Amino acid sequence: MWVGFIEFDLLLGDVHSLKAKRSLVRPLVAEVRRRFELSAAEVGTQDLHRRATVGVGLVSGDRRHVVEVLDEVERFVAARPELELLSARRRIVTSDD
Repeated sequence: MWVGFIEFDLLLGDVHSLKAKRSLVRPLVAEVRRRFELSAAEVGTQDLHRRATVGVGLVSGDRRHVVEVLDEVERFVAARPELELLSARRRIVTSDD
């Protein structure tokens, strides 16, 4: 069994309130969940207006599949015009670790 996750550090566009931040982050998380059928959530920096940390994770029987899905998710998030991807940290582990 392979477990992979990626954590995105995002800079949001013209956001001046937590309500405006939620209006950008919630649809992003929902779209990632729907499109890629995996777990996603805002996992940090909830109290900052212009920053968001979003985590995505999946489990698979094949390491190559985990890498391909994480690559696709990263490209999808990076292509969003309303935010800037500052960094993406990923980790892939096996149940043998």
